[in-house]
Amino acid sequence: MPSRARIPKHFDLALLFSALADRTRLRLLNLMQGREVCVCYFVEVLGQSQPKVSRHLAYLRRAGIVAARREGKWMHYRIVTPPNEGADNILRETLAALADDRLMQADLNRFRRACRAPQKLPALLAAPSPCACTC
Repeated sequence: MPSRARIPKHFDLALLFSALADRTRLRLLNLMQGREVCVCYFVEVLGQSQPKVSRHLAYLRRAGIVAARREGKWMHYRIVTPPNEGADNILRETLAALADDRLMQADLNRFRRACRAPQKLPALLAAPSPCACTC
């Protein structure tokens, strides 16, 4: 009989699957791979309102796959490892699959352009850059 990863009582696998079942949340995760990102960059790249982006980020936090950090008025988000081996595998495989998606690649290209020329985007003028090493 194959061994099963033990799921801690506080970890909600159904919530993880729900979090990964939304295109906007997948787009957010795609942009966070390997970096911490300020909400203002998500808003700019995805072309969605700050409240909508923040709601999706809160959902990802509740699912246990994203953490937040405040720096002054800026909120920064990053992917964290789920506390369950099976959930970690699911997240890693999902993130790897995003590399073949055209929308995800287009988002990354917009993100890189925003990082290289934030002065062209008024919403990003004073924002901390997530791109020091990653773009």
